[in-house]
Amino acid sequence: MSQPSRRDFFNRIADGLHGAALASLLGPAAAFANESAPSLAPRKPHFEPKAKSVIQFFMNGGPSQVDLFDPKPALEKYSGKIPSRDLQTDVSSPDQAGGLLPSPFKFAKHGQMGMDVSDVMPHLAGCVDDIAFIRSMYGEHFNHEPALFLMQSGRTIPSRPTMGSWVAYGLGTENQNLPAYIVLDDPKGLPINGISNWQSAWLPPMFQGTRIRTEGPPVLNLDPRPEWPSTLAEAERRLLARLDQSHRRDRPHQPDLDARIASYELAARMQMAATDALDVSKESEATREAYGLNNPQTASYAKRCLMARRLVERGVRFVQLYIEGQIWDNHENIDSGLRYACGKTDQPVAALLNDLKQRGLFDSTLLVWGGEFGRLPLSQNAGKGNSGGRDHGPSGFTVWLAGAGVKRGTVYGTTDEFGHKALENRVSVHDFHATILHLLGLNFRDLVYERHGLKERLTDQFPARVVREVLA
Repeated sequence: MSQPSRRDFFNRIADGLHGAALASLLGPAAAFANESAPSLAPRKPHFEPKAKSVIQFFMNGGPSQVDLFDPKPALEKYSGKIPSRDLQTDVSSPDQAGGLLPSPFKFAKHGQMGMDVSDVMPHLAGCVDDIAFIRSMYGEHFNHEPALFLMQSGRTIPSRPTMGSWVAYGLGTENQNLPAYIVLDDPKGLPINGISNWQSAWLPPMFQGTRIRTEGPPVLNLDPRPEWPSTLAEAERRLLARLDQSHRRDRPHQPDLDARIASYELAARMQMAATDALDVSKESEATREAYGLNNPQTASYAKRCLMARRLVERGVRFVQLYIEGQIWDNHENIDSGLRYACGKTDQPVAALLNDLKQRGLFDSTLLVWGGEFGRLPLSQNAGKGNSGGRDHGPSGFTVWLAGAGVKRGTVYGTTDEFGHKALENRVSVHDFHATILHLLGLNFRDLVYERHGLKERLTDQFPARVVREVLA
């Protein structure tokens, strides 16, 4: 037998008594490195969770809070007036800015608590008794790209794991035949920042979002070869598993390799499970009608909402839905732009909420709705046949939560009289992330990944708190 090389020695030093002694000298980091390959097996939360799964409606582009959920009578009173210097400093395009712009929509009180929703969202208005609105969210940047990175990963910079990846890392998944984190993006195109919206960055790659298509085959090359008998296909998988294990033993501590092998194994298991989970044709005609699947305006988003329900029904941990492009980015014609965005999404979202209630899933599923920021309360690009839109508004905007552990019929926080800045009970993006993790039974301070001697977190080193005022 040949003498082991220097490379072989260091590859094997973590084994046996030598490895135990070395780990005791190097501390927790070495012990972590010697763990078995990361997996998607279910993990125990830090404490008893309220939510088992999350469905996030990510409304990329920036929905206008003052036209949807946060009415401001002062905009009517001071319509057309030049805004204060404080507001003008938040304008990203001063040459296109005009005066204060009242909402073109009518607001009304809904539900037992008399919660404000504009007439452009009639379906959601009927669900407000189940919803907690946070009107005092604020971000850090008025450009889409960094604001999206912040909302997804807690930092305005790229190459950080997204919230869905952190949840998959912290909890794994109940269904080993489906990914823990699934993304249902729009067939008309990727959102701004593309696949970075569901990246795992330096977390093991198996925790990144799995993109599922809603037109055509949900996953390419998912179906097994029909000409092969099932016994032969199973024999092939067993042989591949043995070869993978042999290959892995000779190349320890390589997360990319572990993730690739795990993804191939998952793909084989998905051949049956994913086809069933994503087949919305099995739904009743009444359900399809309720979601708007038979209406060309709502059909695309309705299909994704129905898929999301079928996925959480089967134990998927985190499902994220996107909408085409940036239809909420209404720099012009706020009236027609918002009617288009709400017309595509309002009915399917409300139908999903009601469907979860009817199926007994509402109390175990957390629903999250919002974008990367809101809009400013002043006019932009008005004139020449354009009724005016709104610029980006990161200083104060609205998101909502519903479902597992959420206090129903709640409005938390306020913005100033014009809807420009979060004023009372301000909620940062880090607070928002901490609250979602808390509902899943995860302490945001304890959900860590050791990297280069640092304890990395979703909330990073920023101050954060759980917004207990919106919890049941």
